[in-house]
Amino acid sequence: MRIFNLILVLIVSGAFISSKPYFKDEPNSMEIERINFRIDEMKSMLKANSKYNSKIAFFVDMRIPSGKNRFFVYDLQNNIIDQGLVAHGCGSETGIKGDLKFSNAPNSNCTSLGRYAIGSNYNGMFGKAYRLSGLDETNSNAYKRAIVLHHYSAVPYDEQDHYISRSHGCPMVNEQFFKRIEKIIDSSKSNILLDIYY
Repeated sequence: MRIFNLILVLIVSGAFISSKPYFKDEPNSMEIERINFRIDEMKSMLKANSKYNSKIAFFVDMRIPSGKNRFFVYDLQNNIIDQGLVAHGCGSETGIKGDLKFSNAPNSNCTSLGRYAIGSNYNGMFGKAYRLSGLDETNSNAYKRAIVLHHYSAVPYDEQDHYISRSHGCPMVNEQFFKRIEKIIDSSKSNILLDIYY
């Protein structure tokens, strides 16, 4: 575990890029196609804006059911170095299996799509959490809505055959997974970007 943590620190600092991605299960071809498109867009954005971390980024594919790994940590060389479960907002449920809706509106309890800058942390009702600033029109109210990245005890660690608990719009993860991404965020000298897409 100490070696893994050291590798994450080296990746964030740009000193090391792993040639072997860390993952539990290989994403399928459609998931890879979607994330590769988002990675290309992310790289273009980072070239134009140097204030964000250009070595590592987080991606959440909302087309993947919540019981499956859909939060991906990437080293932006198209290698997954970690992945885990993440909840979506309870307001995003449509009642149709596999179908979600998204909203930027206050009090909607929906997940908002778009890119976020992961900001400072604070101690909230779920413990340590990271403030998120929406960078797109689709998530511009994130700060106003108190949309943050946090962990929650009801989010399982392992993949499930059913849907997991839902949030009030926050990307909410398992505590064990949170501890790993926390090390990455806290080791980064610049803000890491989180991209939630569908």
